[in-house]
Amino acid sequence: MKQVFIIGVGLIGGSFALDIKKRNPECVVYGIDKSEAHLDKAKTLGIIDKKATYEDLSTADVVIVAIPVDATLEVLSKVLDLVSDETVVFDAGSTKEDICLKVKNHPKRRNFLAAHPIAGTEFSGPDAAIHNLYNNKTNIICEVEETAFKLQEKALKLFADLGMRIRYMNPKAHDKHIAYVSHLSHISSFMLGKTVIEKEKNERDIFDMAGSGFASTVRLAKSSPAMWTPIFKQNKTNVIETLDEYIDNLKHFKKLMLEDNFEAVFKEMETTNHIKDILNGIE
Repeated sequence: MKQVFIIGVGLIGGSFALDIKKRNPECVVYGIDKSEAHLDKAKTLGIIDKKATYEDLSTADVVIVAIPVDATLEVLSKVLDLVSDETVVFDAGSTKEDICLKVKNHPKRRNFLAAHPIAGTEFSGPDAAIHNLYNNKTNIICEVEETAFKLQEKALKLFADLGMRIRYMNPKAHDKHIAYVSHLSHISSFMLGKTVIEKEKNERDIFDMAGSGFASTVRLAKSSPAMWTPIFKQNKTNVIETLDEYIDNLKHFKKLMLEDNFEAVFKEMETTNHIKDILNGIE
């Protein structure tokens, strides 16, 4: 693994670059990004060694596509057109079904591994890249059987070197489950932030009175709309289903309060406390 190309040098791509460089000092990491400022910043921070263009991809051993999922749909076929037969290309998108369908019949489908590392922060851009982002995190691989075995091995070794756990799933199941455990939580955070901003006009009051519970709950509202809008668009059907169920639960909770049925309110929360056992160990 001598030549690694990162398409999108923000949090996800940049964090891959940092840890690949740390574990493979002889490796040269190239950056491709639509933002020249991002490339300059990534080079200054030592995230990438050199800038590159798509035309340089013929020399790549590994290509990591770490851009919004709508942009991935646009460039993935082009990337596969340009790489050699020995190159493994993987993405890091939060949706998988549309991306897999996009390259289903591509002549170099065998070069592509559909991946989704469950890792990140609410920050974006090259400044957000950090070491060890992927250590002890789950990486969901979809349609692994469509990727050439020797290229699977190359990617899986990279993931293992970064300390990632692997789980295999089909794209449709991935998108359905991730709507519940990731996409819904981002919508909830954005809408909580919106509600507070609209009702608490005094920003000083929000800062002074909001506790750590509010801060942790609304943290995801700091995430990039440029990344999350395409995710909601691609996973629209599943996201709407999760929203319907979430809204039903909110309406039920409201109804219990209107009826002064606080014994039932207690039971609702007590039952949900089981989530502590399920999530125990997540950092």
